[in-house]
Amino acid sequence: MTTTTFEAQRAALADVVAIPVTPFAEDGTIDRDVHRSLLRRVLDGGVRILTPNGNTGEFYALSPEERRTVTELTIEETGGRATVLVGVGHDVPTAVASARHAREQGAQMVMVHQPVHPYVSEGGWVDYHRAIARAVPELGVVPYIRNPSLAGARLAELADDCPNVIGVKYAVPDAARFAAFARDAGLERFVWVAGLAEPYAPSYFSAGATGFTSGLVNVAPAVSLNMIEALRSGDYAGAMKVWEQIRRFEELRGANSSANNVTVVKEALASLGLCRRDVRPPSRQLPEAERAEIAAIAGGWST
Repeated sequence: MTTTTFEAQRAALADVVAIPVTPFAEDGTIDRDVHRSLLRRVLDGGVRILTPNGNTGEFYALSPEERRTVTELTIEETGGRATVLVGVGHDVPTAVASARHAREQGAQMVMVHQPVHPYVSEGGWVDYHRAIARAVPELGVVPYIRNPSLAGARLAELADDCPNVIGVKYAVPDAARFAAFARDAGLERFVWVAGLAEPYAPSYFSAGATGFTSGLVNVAPAVSLNMIEALRSGDYAGAMKVWEQIRRFEELRGANSSANNVTVVKEALASLGLCRRDVRPPSRQLPEAERAEIAAIAGGWST
């Protein structure tokens, strides 16, 4: 039996990891045609890894059937042009079923959302991810870590049992904690993805990350790609010029505990005529008075 090395998946993670939005039609259902057109736009823009069913895709507001639809549409539209990293989560049976569906559809990896349970022990965190990873040993597995109290040793323990755990989306807003966590887990053992997008990418790259997630990439793929090219070449001054360019947009997304994280992205897309601005509760559309600033930012990026 050959041992899977996941080299292609590891290489794919060291990039701009796009988190596509899920566009809705006027009747509230997923707009399949617009979904495909938005995916084509980011792929044509040079993006090479997509995460359907991520938070920017309103994962927690979608039904199980809709999450399957998003997975299928993304894999079909991608058609081998990019790596697909499918978001899975909720209870273990649901996450396992989603991971197996992703495998059947042809995805290369799954990202496991942070468990949304009020009581998460470190050992229970390992158990949760182990159950999912063992169910799809052929797929690369990427835990999405938002828990600042989780120790790096727990990730190493998980990977000892599950060699398909190959990368981490680290989304704790603390660059020093990230640096320590990565070294405690094994800096070279995993591919480290800065899970808080462009605002944190320069500081996290300086501590060992080689990829970052992005919702902004839905709006302006070239901007995100410019940042990672600068970071790859060690041009931190150049990366910070991009940081300054996207700062206000990301501040709007992050305000009020990220209440409008998805809303701002969809508003920007709506201002460009690319999709409706509709989001699902508990997100909410922006007031009319706040839309102009986002339209101005997005218009400045459009070519």
